[in-house]
Amino acid sequence: MKYFGSIVALLFVWNFAGFSQSNPPSISKCKNEPIKYVGKAQPDKHYYDGRLRHAVGVHSRQILRANRIDSPVGDLVGWTYNHAPMLCYWNGQFFVQYLSNLKEEHHPPGRTLLITSKDGIHWNPPRVLFPIYHLPRIKAEHGLIKEGTAAVVHQRMGFYVAPNGKLLTVSFVSYCETPRDSPNRGQGLGRLVREIKKDGTFGPIYFIRYNRSRGWNEKTVPHYKFFKESKDSAFVNACNALLSDKLMTLQWWEMNRTNNGFYTLNPGKYVTKALCYYHRPDDVVVAIWKHNLTALSPDNGLHWTKIAKSMTLKTCGAKVWGQRTDDGRYSLVYDHSATWRNRFPLVIITGDDGYRFGNMLCVSGEVPPIRYQGIHKNIGLQYIRGILEGNGNPPGKDEWITYSVNKEDIWVSRIHVPVMGVVTRNVNQTFENLKTVEDLTYWNLYIPKWAPVTIAEDPTNFSNHSLDLKDEAPYNYAKAERAFPVSKKFTVGFDVYLKKVGTAKLEIEVQDSAGDRPMRLRLDNEWLMFDRGKIEKVRPVAIRTQRWYRIKMNFNCST
Repeated sequence: MKYFGSIVALLFVWNFAGFSQSNPPSISKCKNEPIKYVGKAQPDKHYYDGRLRHAVGVHSRQILRANRIDSPVGDLVGWTYNHAPMLCYWNGQFFVQYLSNLKEEHHPPGRTLLITSKDGIHWNPPRVLFPIYHLPRIKAEHGLIKEGTAAVVHQRMGFYVAPNGKLLTVSFVSYCETPRDSPNRGQGLGRLVREIKKDGTFGPIYFIRYNRSRGWNEKTVPHYKFFKESKDSAFVNACNALLSDKLMTLQWWEMNRTNNGFYTLNPGKYVTKALCYYHRPDDVVVAIWKHNLTALSPDNGLHWTKIAKSMTLKTCGAKVWGQRTDDGRYSLVYDHSATWRNRFPLVIITGDDGYRFGNMLCVSGEVPPIRYQGIHKNIGLQYIRGILEGNGNPPGKDEWITYSVNKEDIWVSRIHVPVMGVVTRNVNQTFENLKTVEDLTYWNLYIPKWAPVTIAEDPTNFSNHSLDLKDEAPYNYAKAERAFPVSKKFTVGFDVYLKKVGTAKLEIEVQDSAGDRPMRLRLDNEWLMFDRGKIEKVRPVAIRTQRWYRIKMNFNCST
């Protein structure tokens, strides 16, 4: 196995003034900018983490790795476009739904898959939730789409926990006339629905809503029936409850764009995409769409203010996730970028009132290279979604989010709450009484599928435990990061054991809050080396694998 790791220290203080009030301004005072970033930090576009201070205690885990040769679903060929994940927590489990195309966005065939986990650590292999849908003969604007052509699926909503306890999942069936066309401009057939049952099985697939304005209805749409034909009255009641929920269904507007009264908001000149919403302390609903679009509702989504742009958010055209966290505060997670194409860095900003946000921190600053070609494959961590109000709340206070990386791989991050960028206590970490890495509350972990980070037995003394980093990922690596208090003079000490080192080396860094490193150690099969040009008379130290070494690094920042 190849080993790789890093220890990160924060050296400099960046203080953010707390908000003086917890109540947001009235609707009339903030309707022209319902959300405002009032912090001073702005990311550096030349760095994947923006040279921002890292949020403390973020565990990021890759739950799906795209693979053309070895498909995680068992297909003959792996599907390498995976994107737009959705997240919920129900019946003691996490559920992640995501879209998948063979190689690129908006190009058939398309389908929707599901990944589940009971603990957020161990994730089951994906299962096909909505299989390939074969279209009827369609006379499109620019020609004829032949009968039997595979559909492109597209949805901005994944789950709904109904009042009667049933879990529904949805998908939208559409098509594109060219690879550069979009399936969400109103031309789709309709929205599918099915039940996810407590035993893990799926109910039959139905249509829950047709795109009737385009001529699609019970007679013209093949394969699946309308949900009202189901003999399961509890399922029908759950579907009716979803159709009556005006906040939930407002996420659907983009796909069929009708203004016949079903939707409570007419966006006018704007095209509202990828709705996210939360309730402020005064129970006002804050709606956020792509491209900085926002609006407010005083009555739970029945009436809305005019759509306005929040100019202090730089969201690069991707999704924004906002929610009230379990400590009673609010967070926004998104790509705060200086350019439109770069979907990084992935940041979190927080506030007390759902209106003012600050203290910008980096959630994850790792952006591996794109492995597979395809149209519309933006680089970065993108299309973030958390658990929508009403769709469950996992144990503990942490915030859970899911996102795609480069529109290839699906990741889940657990963000420590309260969200913070500094720690005040010195580190004295042992691993003896830990069961899993989730017990490392103040560590930041980056865990690809092929580069796991675990708590393991000491190779030389099975009664002891250690933090184990393995790396078989040719395009990625494992990383463990621990913040410690701001210090001018300090010592970092640790024990390290290298079982085997391949082409990737074990690297140990100490960094400041902007990612600058005064020193890096590199260890391979034979040598421990210093990577610091200003240190004179540095000689490599001969080492051997399969034995422990005790290393101590002394720092004096003033010299």
